[in-house]
Amino acid sequence: MDDKKKQDFTRRLSQCNSGEMIVIIYDILFAHMEDARSAYEKNRHEDVKTSIRRALKTLDELTGSLNFSYDISGNLFSLYVFCKNELSKVLYENRLDGLAEAEKILRRLYGSFVEAAKQDTSGPLMQNTQQVYAGMTYARGELNESYMDMDNQRGFFV
Repeated sequence: MDDKKKQDFTRRLSQCNSGEMIVIIYDILFAHMEDARSAYEKNRHEDVKTSIRRALKTLDELTGSLNFSYDISGNLFSLYVFCKNELSKVLYENRLDGLAEAEKILRRLYGSFVEAAKQDTSGPLMQNTQQVYAGMTYARGELNESYMDMDNQRGFFV
């Protein structure tokens, strides 16, 4: 994952609510899967393994975020375990079949979480963060983002 994607994910995480957080974690997971696919095409097996391990850790994050007081969490847990097994196959079989199967399942779940996030009206999870303003300014055909740091009371005080 390149620095621009990392920066974008960081910005999105600093501004998101709880529903959007899951969507962002899925986006990170898909970015790692895409990195694995790209490395595989370039015959860089160590990079494939690194990307798959990162994808597995991200999938663990999704699994850890399940609230088992809801019945659907058991079903999601089963799907996540299956996807984790499929991704693990990529590590020891050196084939992308498991990646494709896991991605097919996770893409369908992703669509549901996107719809659920649209209905989430809760506030941002992180408080006291920089405000991000986006607009078309001074760059032809590009979207520029400005970080406004008017508040010098942001952060931690000791």
